[in-house]
Amino acid sequence: MDTGGSGGKALDGIRVLDMTHVQSGPSCTQLLAWLGADVVKLEAPSGDVTRGQLRDVPGVDSLYFTMLNCNKRSITLNMKSERGKEIFADLVRGSDVMVENFGPGAVDRMGFTWERLQELNPRLVYASIKGFGPGRYAKFKAYEVIAQAMGGSMSTTGFEDGPPLATGAQIGDSGTGVHAVAAILAALYQRERTGRGQRVQVAMQHAVLNLCRVKLRDQQRLAHGPLTEYPNKTFGTEVPRSGNASGGGQPGWAVRCAPGGPNDYIYVIVQPVGWAPLSAIIGRPELADDPEWATPQARLSKLDKMFQLIEEWSSRHGKWEVLDRLNAAGVPCGPILSTEELIRDETLRQEGMVVEVGHPERGSFVTVGSPLQLSDSPVEITTPPLLGEHNTEIYTGLGLSPRELAELKTDGVI
Repeated sequence: MDTGGSGGKALDGIRVLDMTHVQSGPSCTQLLAWLGADVVKLEAPSGDVTRGQLRDVPGVDSLYFTMLNCNKRSITLNMKSERGKEIFADLVRGSDVMVENFGPGAVDRMGFTWERLQELNPRLVYASIKGFGPGRYAKFKAYEVIAQAMGGSMSTTGFEDGPPLATGAQIGDSGTGVHAVAAILAALYQRERTGRGQRVQVAMQHAVLNLCRVKLRDQQRLAHGPLTEYPNKTFGTEVPRSGNASGGGQPGWAVRCAPGGPNDYIYVIVQPVGWAPLSAIIGRPELADDPEWATPQARLSKLDKMFQLIEEWSSRHGKWEVLDRLNAAGVPCGPILSTEELIRDETLRQEGMVVEVGHPERGSFVTVGSPLQLSDSPVEITTPPLLGEHNTEIYTGLGLSPRELAELKTDGVI
């Protein structure tokens, strides 16, 4: 495949020892693989637990696994055996990056502390993804929605009179994986100057908190009075849940469209310059000059009524028609796209963001392509590995003979 230049892929020559499982870690290492790293997924002989979770086809790796492990190679290794630990040490010596997301201290208990890993390979970048930082919460078990709960997302998501809600975006797991990629790349870049690897640690709670920084902004603004861009009528001492309000400098809301299905909505932002054309489109051109409506300040006290007026018009038209009408007038908007619509979206397929990947056992599946697009390092999404598919390939590269490999398999080491 043409890589767009003579330099190969962005991370060509970088070997990643991937000791991750479930979602936060695999999402990180898959991005590294898409950037061109050789990602070797090390699994216990029983395999990553997600190979069997949420299966839709009996006896075949689940979509949970396949959609998070494309472009990788797989080896199996029993880290509880002494021979397994010897082989692991050899793998560490030949790697540039090691990534794990076990419970706190798990790798240390295997006998591979950071100090030991540095002895084996001083250039190693050792990245860990945990639920929490080293403080009070360090030993708590973390899941996606727990990270959302403790990172500020849930308390600020939902409607004012309803309970806190989780977001469908996996900001706790995959959001943390993206943060870990940034840290790993920075460590590799610094290694070019220092010649040394370093320890990289990213906590799920911290990543969610970083993604919620605008809510901490608003928490501090509350000390100076109500948040006027929010539709809420009353404010206490905490940033409230505010439904579909944009929470930014320009008010926004999801308004209903025809025929009224669960995702027949479009999200509309009302900029100062957009009010006049929007007023004309909804059949209320007189509001463009009405002192009660003409300025952003005048509209702030009645945002609910403003979006009600827009919805009275939009509810008579399909969301794609509304999109075309508003975009033609320069009004920022976007239809609410369901998962079914996204998976069928021709534009996303043409852009390589929704791709169909062949699989040796399930036939094919649809997955998300790489959102990281580099002109000299294009990405081709390849099928995820079967369990231990690359044992022979990787282990013979360490100098093991076919007979030794057969013995290791018999002994349960691989």
